Amino acid sequence: MEIVAKIRTDFKTKFGVPRQSGLVKGLKGRIVFEPEYRNVEALRGLEGFSHIWLLWDFSEAHRPDEKWSPTVRPPRLGGNQRMGVWATRSPFRPNNIGLSSVRITKIDLHTPEGPVIEVEGADLMDGTPILDIKPYLPFTDSHPDARGGFAEEQNEKMEPLKVEIPSDIERFFDAEKLEALRGVLAADPRPHYQQDPARTYALEFADNEVKFRVADGTVIVTAAQPITDSTNKL
Repeated sequence: MEIVAKIRTDFKTKFGVPRQSGLVKGLKGRIVFEPEYRNVEALRGLEGFSHIWLLWDFSEAHRPDEKWSPTVRPPRLGGNQRMGVWATRSPFRPNNIGLSSVRITKIDLHTPEGPVIEVEGADLMDGTPILDIKPYLPFTDSHPDARGGFAEEQNEKMEPLKVEIPSDIERFFDAEKLEALRGVLAADPRPHYQQDPARTYALEFADNEVKFRVADGTVIVTAAQPITDSTNKL
């Protein structure tokens, strides 16, 4: 398969990336096409659609020396219960292909990088390779009576966390990114087997390292600083 584009997002690492697309609608992304696919004709008619499907490569999950496993440990089940790989969206599968539904916010056909699609609700790391883009068709892709299995059952059990960000830390972000950060933290980015209220976590978001703790259903942001080369080495 050919890589047709890469997406630019505020996540330089996978920690904190929402577990599904659309969970944090304020998260922005820019789809930048590879040079050989920077043809405006390929986007003709896309302006009539509100959402698209992205098929992408779990590029950070490749394990060429390991055989595929018929079962995986979904994070939503605490990482200690196995489910069949076909019943999950785990990145560890025979073909490392991801699927996301995102909303188009803008199509700019003439940028220094060629045509660019701006989207929101993305659940991808910065630089993730895009394999294909297809329009979302509400008359056939939407199934209001669909069942969500164990994933839906777990989601119903979870309440969004409260988020406390001191004003001196809020200044590191503009209003749009601050709202997106609140959404990311409210969705609880921690692995579900880690519930230590004394533990401090570090999340890289929008060129800043954000440190936080979680106690009694509340995320408490304790620090933030711009990411530099020395920060990445810590």
